[in-house]
Amino acid sequence: VPPPGKRSPGVGFSEAHFAETRYYVESGLRKVVPYYFDFQTYCKGRWVGKSLLQVFSSEFRAEPVEYYRAAAQLGRIRLNGEPVTDLGIILKDNDFMRNTVHRHEPPVTAQPIEILAENAEVVVVDKPASLPVHPCGRFRHNTVIFILGKEHHLKELHTIHRLDRMTSGVLMFAKTLEVSNRIHELVRERQLEKEYVCRVQGEFAEEEITCEEPILVVSYKVGVCRVHPSGKPCKTVFQRLSYNGRSSVVRCFPYTGRTHQIRVHLQFLGHPIVNDPIYNTEAWGPERGKGGKIEKTNEELLEALVSDHRIKESLDLEELMEKDLKKPGEHKDVLLVPAVESSAKTDTSAGDCQKTSEVRQEQVPRDQTGEAQPGSVQGSEDAENSAAGWDRSSASEREKTSALAKDPLCGECKLVRKDPSPKDLIMYLHALRYKGPDFEYSTKMPAWALEDWQED
Repeated sequence: VPPPGKRSPGVGFSEAHFAETRYYVESGLRKVVPYYFDFQTYCKGRWVGKSLLQVFSSEFRAEPVEYYRAAAQLGRIRLNGEPVTDLGIILKDNDFMRNTVHRHEPPVTAQPIEILAENAEVVVVDKPASLPVHPCGRFRHNTVIFILGKEHHLKELHTIHRLDRMTSGVLMFAKTLEVSNRIHELVRERQLEKEYVCRVQGEFAEEEITCEEPILVVSYKVGVCRVHPSGKPCKTVFQRLSYNGRSSVVRCFPYTGRTHQIRVHLQFLGHPIVNDPIYNTEAWGPERGKGGKIEKTNEELLEALVSDHRIKESLDLEELMEKDLKKPGEHKDVLLVPAVESSAKTDTSAGDCQKTSEVRQEQVPRDQTGEAQPGSVQGSEDAENSAAGWDRSSASEREKTSALAKDPLCGECKLVRKDPSPKDLIMYLHALRYKGPDFEYSTKMPAWALEDWQED
């Protein structure tokens, strides 16, 4: 088995990747038909001399050992290209493992991605809320990168900055590594102006407020931060735009790019974003973190946040490992490769998928035994649908497609999940404008930021 090759400097996917499955729209949601997917990895040094069973038992506990035994019997687990039925086989250096799983992606808004500008150097879009920027966690096809590639044929893009999954607004991609490096240099030299708008709880002060509280990352895996003296220095300037008697619209100018900077500083000021699913919850205490008063250790805080999001069946803690959110007896997608740190840069409100699984995939449709199968879930699209990749078939055809997507080992197939409502798919934080020495990109003000807007 050859050693892994160099990763492409751009984030790109082939037509085979896009053909893994299809989208369809239902009740204002963009949904992905469940599909088979191969997680792949080379044998880690610490696994050499251990059996596959030992590795699964000690490091991949999202599923019970019985699941892996059943998966092996169905040909889902391969070692150096050959199906493995005996999990007692001992691993050697440079062994190449592949695990076929049945993937279910959460639905996102069906709102289209608007392209604000495109030239030889950059692509700039208005990102809808609820879409991650790039594949991570349970999201792959329902991501900005995948949709731009599949529907707009924009490939090999370089991430300049990122936005949280629930944050909307200006999102920039470079078309070449040189352009990406040049814009990152502008960021380092403080020549890139960033302007956000948000709706916060309560009556924000009329005068301009500058917050320079240091921010500490509580957990890189979970993606949670807090104000703390040992944190990194940062600065955000806030200006109130309006107040409707219950909440305020605030303009935000971040001068540094710490993870969740705007959200954490607003929490510290006692005005968290109205519907922030992480920083405006009781997990932070009765004052919800105002003034940095959090009478919990980092471990206690994470435990409280995990418990809160488990109860709500929320996806907002993007980086939480599946086993940490798993309910007793509930199965999750099986990750054969642990998450590794992404090389992409982090933006002000970012933290969206700071660690992703960098894997190489064999993109082949499979039947329930894991064998290649023609005419599977993704099928062949007609000329009308091929450009966008949308499933415009009738309800009965979609039911047939859904039936084909059932898998006997998949725990998700046995669950009935309630679709999120529009309110579940948005957070009132929007990247309004990005400006450099020779460019400026902006969007219109979101509806929830208008002065006469009222909460439901």
